Amino acid sequence: MAKRASRFVCQSCGAVSSRWAGKCDACGAWNTIVEEIGTANILAEATGKIAKIKGKRANLVSLDGDVEDAPRLETGIGEFDRVTGGGLVPGSALLIGGDPGIGKSTLLLQVAATLSRSGAPVVYVTGEEASAQVQMRAKRLGAAGSGVALAAETSVEDILETLQSTTPPALVVIDSIQTLHTSIAEASPGTVTQVRASAQALIRYAKRSGAAVILVGHVTKDGQLAGPRVVEHMVDAVLTFEGDPSHAFRLLRGVKNRFGPTDELGVFEMTAGGLAEVANPSELFLGERDIASPGAAVFAGMEGTRPLLVEIQALVAPTRLGTPRRAVIGWDSARLAMVLAVLEARCGLALSSHDIYLAVAGGMRITEPAADMAVAAALISSRAGVALPADIVYFGEISLSGRVRPVPHAGGRLKEAAKLGFLGAVVPPQGAAEAAGLAAREVAMLHELVHRIAPDGMPNEQDGAPHRAALSGAET
Repeated sequence: MAKRASRFVCQSCGAVSSRWAGKCDACGAWNTIVEEIGTANILAEATGKIAKIKGKRANLVSLDGDVEDAPRLETGIGEFDRVTGGGLVPGSALLIGGDPGIGKSTLLLQVAATLSRSGAPVVYVTGEEASAQVQMRAKRLGAAGSGVALAAETSVEDILETLQSTTPPALVVIDSIQTLHTSIAEASPGTVTQVRASAQALIRYAKRSGAAVILVGHVTKDGQLAGPRVVEHMVDAVLTFEGDPSHAFRLLRGVKNRFGPTDELGVFEMTAGGLAEVANPSELFLGERDIASPGAAVFAGMEGTRPLLVEIQALVAPTRLGTPRRAVIGWDSARLAMVLAVLEARCGLALSSHDIYLAVAGGMRITEPAADMAVAAALISSRAGVALPADIVYFGEISLSGRVRPVPHAGGRLKEAAKLGFLGAVVPPQGAAEAAGLAAREVAMLHELVHRIAPDGMPNEQDGAPHRAALSGAET
């Protein structure tokens, strides 16, 4: 015998409380606590105990046993397979999130169509659109005749019944998890309870049937996946689909992967016919460089196992305001504040009376500390009015003492730079040993970089002096 019981759940973090409050004590969010109706066992409530259920003994094995690699279901889209670690694993659950309109549905429809053409049965379930809307998109993408089975449904029970009554699919796409609802949870679709219960039912189906299940998730204003964080722990892999709407580039990034490496990156370009794979992202990101302007440096970075070259642009402009402005796009603002403090305290650059604008070209977002050297070079170049050589790349981590620290994968970064025609590199100590044919210059302290870029010092903004000529690649 069960009775209805109410509880109050935060829709941001999933914390449960006994009464409503305007602010969640767990995460600090306002107006996110919602009353939800559930069921409670009367006997358990009365006695405070749950009947003991006799369990079954588990088999214990040694860690040195022979284990085969997980089988892979290659989708045929190379960039997607790269991020997932070589393809989808049968019986796994994958969560993919991204901003509205970024292209999640387009990407997954292309993945489903490509896999279906190879002979694997695929089911695409949409809860946000009508079947006619998905069919129109499939015609535009050239996926109408691929054989993908389409259903427009939001009930988890109906979806599972449909999947069990047809040919066992190899891939099931659910777009999106926030639109589903199940009868075992008495709450509105999209709430923490419904999202968690629906995801659990679909993940259980994936483990029992051997089908790979892809769940689409919405994101919040700060870019985090909406719903309870427990869903990210339940699935086997979490991918994020990023991109600037003003650019055609889209980035598929691996955040979690139980069957492969994390922090892998796949690059796509949005075209009229859908998402196209980008075979050489470095060449694409550097395609529209202005090599004659000060304040632009090329960073040799790493995204997972892929070396990637991007341009970092900086503008240092004098200001009359009491509080200079700091604007950052594509990089960590706290990291920029640290680099500026080191340049001013250790190198003597006067930056406290200047506005600082920093951007990563192409809509790319950089997170690794190895970009410190490239950012510092761009800032010094803009402050001195000296354009950096066009055939030089920069990478290295800067410490608070002004010392440049080595970074991993120096050989891969330099090899990618040499492949794209770069002739030199400014690297941390011990980095020149892996130069791969480049004229690498080691920099141990940040003030050495300042002297290399601006040996004559910084110009005075009041004298109106023109910009000096760029240093040669050999001198830099």
